[in-house]
Amino acid sequence: MTRSGGFAGETHTLVVKGDGSWSRLDAKAGSEGSGKLSEGELAALRTALREADFARQPRIATGGPKIYDGFYYAFVHGGYEVAGEEGSLSPALMKVAEALPPFTRG
Repeated sequence: MTRSGGFAGETHTLVVKGDGSWSRLDAKAGSEGSGKLSEGELAALRTALREADFARQPRIATGGPKIYDGFYYAFVHGGYEVAGEEGSLSPALMKVAEALPPFTRG
């Protein structure tokens, strides 16, 4: 998943593998950190991904309120890509975002 925008206009990408290991990348694909989700965190992410049902999500989420200095999200999972502004994402997609490690260092 990639998150871009916000007040500072930053771009960060999180790549999570099936075993729960993850990498955080900056806008130029430079490493910003890595780690591994606990079994509980990985189970929560898998549940969120399953419940989001990417095949039924619109490719580009629209219609929500404009959030100035908000974020734009792009998700890739199971052969599907879904993207949209923060205010237009479904609650299920926001749960996926919340189940991921932080986009920036603490």
